[in-house]
Amino acid sequence: MTANNESNNATVTRVEGREMIMERFFMASRELVFSMYTERDHIVNWWGPVGWTTTVYQMDVRPGGVWHYCMRSDNDGQEAWGKSVYEEVAKPERLVFTDAFSDENGAVLEDMPVMKITTDFIEEGNGTKIISRTLFASEEELQKVVEMGVVEGMSETFDRLETYLNEF
Repeated sequence: MTANNESNNATVTRVEGREMIMERFFMASRELVFSMYTERDHIVNWWGPVGWTTTVYQMDVRPGGVWHYCMRSDNDGQEAWGKSVYEEVAKPERLVFTDAFSDENGAVLEDMPVMKITTDFIEEGNGTKIISRTLFASEEELQKVVEMGVVEGMSETFDRLETYLNEF
């Protein structure tokens, strides 16, 4: 699966067993791209698919720290809450965290998949390549998230990040 955006820079997605791998190149320094993922004032400007606004309720980027956020649809007000717990923070090379659907209090929704995400920030030429590996408990859980539109949603999210990076 490959999703294109207006700049002809593509998000490349592939599935290997229980793992979904997404790659995207950004014409920005690794330090800047890493900060986009780890600073509240940046992430609220690009996280989430087109037509959604993200509010961060907690963001403590350190091993054991929590990122609790809500994405709201600009059209109908639908909410999607998420909670991540950081396992590894290696600035500016890597973030490893568990990511789960949650409620507004941060309680993980038991009927939804919990994912382990490893995001590598790799210097490549004059820019940064992100490789995001999302590991699921089963291939069925991965398929459930794919059917929810996560591939398209993350492609749009990366498009929004690219647009936001153009401001710097």
